[in-house]
Amino acid sequence: MMSGRKNAAGRTSPWLLILISVGCFFATYNFLTMHGRGRDGPRKFLGGGDRGSYGSGSDPAKRFHVALTATDALYSQWQSRIMHYWYKEMRGRPGSDMGGFTRILHSGKPDGLMDEIPTMVVDPLPEGKDKGYIVLNRPWAFVQWLQNAKIDEEYILMAEPDHVFVKPLPNLAHGDEPAAFPFFYIKPTENEKILRKFFPEEKGPVSKIDPIGNSPVIIKKAQLEKIAPTWMNVSLKMKEDQETDKAFGWVLEMYAYAVASALHGVHHSLRKDFMIQPPWDLKTDNTFIIHYTYGCDYTMKGQLTYGKIGEWRFDKRSYLQSPPPRNLSLPPPGVPESVVTLVKMVNEATANIPGWEDDR
Repeated sequence: MMSGRKNAAGRTSPWLLILISVGCFFATYNFLTMHGRGRDGPRKFLGGGDRGSYGSGSDPAKRFHVALTATDALYSQWQSRIMHYWYKEMRGRPGSDMGGFTRILHSGKPDGLMDEIPTMVVDPLPEGKDKGYIVLNRPWAFVQWLQNAKIDEEYILMAEPDHVFVKPLPNLAHGDEPAAFPFFYIKPTENEKILRKFFPEEKGPVSKIDPIGNSPVIIKKAQLEKIAPTWMNVSLKMKEDQETDKAFGWVLEMYAYAVASALHGVHHSLRKDFMIQPPWDLKTDNTFIIHYTYGCDYTMKGQLTYGKIGEWRFDKRSYLQSPPPRNLSLPPPGVPESVVTLVKMVNEATANIPGWEDDR
């Protein structure tokens, strides 16, 4: 009898663990919410995108709001301007289900693009909370936007500044099953030991965690409203855990979204045709978005020199302090069509955006 009581006292009740977890969640969430309110919360919201033109035959019930998270850094600004330009170009074309547009600016103050791009200003995380990992602000930005914005569409596309729409984007989600792009480097089953810290065994196998990030994703607004606070808290807890931070590095926040979705029982349809990533993907004929996260370096004979600066190159990181000039030189013969199309689309956007090289 004594032994039985000792074992019972030595074990922690599962219900107590749940209560502790819930308490930690609300403590973090309430702290950030109070912080945001203390600084007046979201300050300015300019519309929800130009709503005068939709794709022919577009079903209003399937339209999605394009939500772009960004900072006021010049590097983020010029990418956001190109992204918004191609959104406007593609939105009204046949086959598009694109609705309104919002740039969620998580720098805490307005910038020089407020009159050009529909924008909501939200608070960044408290100083030092992101530990230099700027994208940790993304889930907190979505939490604030979802709480404060009037969003007419039932669905949301989570997008990034370095996305270029190459064709009209339909709603790839199917009811309660969101659509997401599968990333080859998000490998839940190979990181089970770490992920079990955030996805307990009672939730099932880690294979329930989709190999995705939060962008691009088309998801119901009601689903994202539930996932976003969990995504925020999982991101913060992952960053605070040294083993997890070291293992996941710059994709930590992507893993956090995948885990948060799985915790809410949300499974995504994996769409490889959602986007391509030059220079590794060679053609644009079967995709909707170009994601230009990788540098494109080539010899003048069209040979890829990845990891080594090429004789010809396009790399967004070459333009950290100033936007790319208008009329960039086109790639030499032999370079994949995806890279050629990307540069042509950048050139078209910069040629048509007023005041492109002005200081913002």
